[in-house]
Amino acid sequence: MKVKFTKMHGAGNDYIYVNTQRYPIENPEYLAKEWSRYHTGIGSDGLVLICPSDKGDFKMRIFNADGSEAYMCGNASRCIGKYLYEEGLTNKTDINLETLSGIKILHLHVNDKNKVETVTVDMGIPSDIHNVSLGEGYISQEGIAVSMGNPHLVIFVDNINNVNLNEVGPALENHALFPNRVNVEFAQILSRNKIRMRVWERGSGITQACGTGACATAVAASFTNLCEKNVSVIMDGGSLGIEWNTDKHIYMTGTATKVFDGEISI
Repeated sequence: MKVKFTKMHGAGNDYIYVNTQRYPIENPEYLAKEWSRYHTGIGSDGLVLICPSDKGDFKMRIFNADGSEAYMCGNASRCIGKYLYEEGLTNKTDINLETLSGIKILHLHVNDKNKVETVTVDMGIPSDIHNVSLGEGYISQEGIAVSMGNPHLVIFVDNINNVNLNEVGPALENHALFPNRVNVEFAQILSRNKIRMRVWERGSGITQACGTGACATAVAASFTNLCEKNVSVIMDGGSLGIEWNTDKHIYMTGTATKVFDGEISI
């Protein structure tokens, strides 16, 4: 069976996208691992399935590079919005996307050439925001836990260039405080409206960007009064605009980029 796919990225966070209405996928956990390998596969941070939904307009299922299923990915949701509109699967500019962490609303910003330039995602209301004590032996003894529908640990540092992600990322992802593992963000405050962030994603390792991680970082910075509620989060792959609105929802705005279409046999 030959499957057509699209490679897309949001701020460098790259995934393989498959429309399951045309190409049913029976073993996404295995395919995510095989296809995500950069030297022997397509190369990506994971596999995203675009599925029909009984609760929204469409449904997103996302599998990390290690085959584990994720609850939500902000960067992938923006790319899905662009894919759906530009492939003619919808003419809506406001799309209800079903995820494992609930319905997310995508607002597409379309230019005069009928192309999606940016997407704003209503990421919902952050929850379970609290200080955590990590103990001895880590780059910091304290962090901020935030849930964006998936778990995050945000650690503020003076100089992000001094963080060895390959060393501290796996240890914190598997910290005893988080039995289901956790996404880890290291953040350096640049100003009241600008944060530099790097991420170790649960199940994928170092990635160029993380949308839910950017949201969690903005929430943690506001929670600790380090930043305003409207910030730019600068990651290795690009920047996202994050606003913690008066309705308590987090709104994330950023680009979505199509890299190429391809075909692979399974």
